[in-house]
Formats: sequence, C-alpha cells, structure tokens
Amino acid sequence: MRRCLQALAVLALLAPTPGLAQDVDQLLQQAMQAAERGEHDRANAKLTDAITANPATPRPWYLRGREYFRAGKIAESVADFDKYVQLQPQAANQQWERGISLYYAGEFQKGAKQFEDYQKFHDQDVENSVWRYLCVARASGVEQARSNLLPINNDPRIPMMEIYKLYQGKLKPDDVLAAAGKDPPNRELLNQRLFYAHLYIGLWHEAAGESEKAKQHIFDAEKYKIGHYMWDVAHVHADRLRAAEK
Repeated sequence: MRRCLQALAVLALLAPTPGLAQDVDQLLQQAMQAAERGEHDRANAKLTDAITANPATPRPWYLRGREYFRAGKIAESVADFDKYVQLQPQAANQQWERGISLYYAGEFQKGAKQFEDYQKFHDQDVENSVWRYLCVARASGVEQARSNLLPINNDPRIPMMEIYKLYQGKLKPDDVLAAAGKDPPNRELLNQRLFYAHLYIGLWHEAAGESEKAKQHIFDAEKYKIGHYMWDVAHVHADRLRAAEK
C-alpha cells in the first residue's frame, strides 16, 4: 500500500496518547524497535505486555495484529485487528492490513468489504483494488472479480497502472515486468518495482488457478526484499507455499 500513508499511520501510532501510562508507552516503543530489528517474537511479547497493562488502548492491538501476521498466525492477526477496530471505529476504513489478514484467513467476503471501505479513504491505490479483486475471485470467480474492479485512474508508482491493466485483462505479465524494468533511476527503486511486479503477477496467476506460475512469481517477489509490510505479505505467502509442498 502507499508508503506515505503507511508512514503517517505509523507516526500516528507512535504519538503519545494523553493519559496513557508511561510504562505502556515504553512497551510500545520497545516493541516497535524490536520489530524494526526483525525481532518479532520480542515485539509480540512487548505488545502483549502492553495489552495486559491496558487492554482498552487501541494501538497495541493494531501493532500486535501486524506481528501476528508476520509470524503466520493469521487467525490471531484477524482477532487483534478486529479488536483494534472495535476500540478505534473511526479508523475502520483505513485497515488494509486487516483486509489482507482476512484474505489469508479465507474470510473473502469480509476482506472484500474491508477493501471497499478503504477505497473511501484512498481511491487511487491499485493495491487496494487488486486485493479486493483477489477476495472476490476466491468467493465468486475471476470473471466476477474482473467485472467489478474498483476504479483506479492514477497510481503514479511504477508499475502499478500496468498491474491494474493486467487485472483488467488488458495486459500480460511480461508487460508488467517490462514496465518495472524500464529506465529505473537506481538499484533500490528497481528492486522495489520488481518486488511489486512479481508479487501481483503471482497473485494474479493464483487467482486464475495457475498454481505453478503463481508459486514461481511469489518466490521471486520474496527475493526482492523491501523494507515494507508488503514484503512480509510475500514472505508469509511463500512460507505457506513451502509448507504445502511438504
């Protein structure tokens, strides 16, 4: 999802809450620091301590929902995101992470509804439209998903509009990869573009029932590591594929 929105969300989550006990704020800071270092078990433990100390505080539930997802604990992730929305209902339409967890939990209709709600918060995010497509495809088939794509006109990130046209049926996977590799200003941006291209090509193949092609692109996406929650999504998906092979 859009990095600027994600950054604002994280900053908002880290802002001190009036009246919140200092030890809970410290636990949240420690949890975020651990998460940034990749110490997800430690982050989860600190967030659990914060929830135990003050279960009416919304932020720890949201953050632990993310950590549970990273650990592949999908049901627990959904439960924590649901609790966060219960405690912070004004933020309900911003919870794209909840939508992704619902998708992996097999709650496709609820997932589709979450992405429809997110469209009201930000209506030019190709990823949001794509995830809603994926939910609808699993619930009602690819044709239904394609005919009801949420409209996107201008997501400036390359190759997002090519990804959108892929899901519309107007382009092929090779077109997306060509756009991703065209004239990148630096290696980091090329890595990012290729990550998103392979992730969404893989998910597109999976929705179409083309499991071997899907698997290869998901594994390729995992190789192009980026510092964003969406890489965690690719990693969790790849882990699920590896587990299914055993």
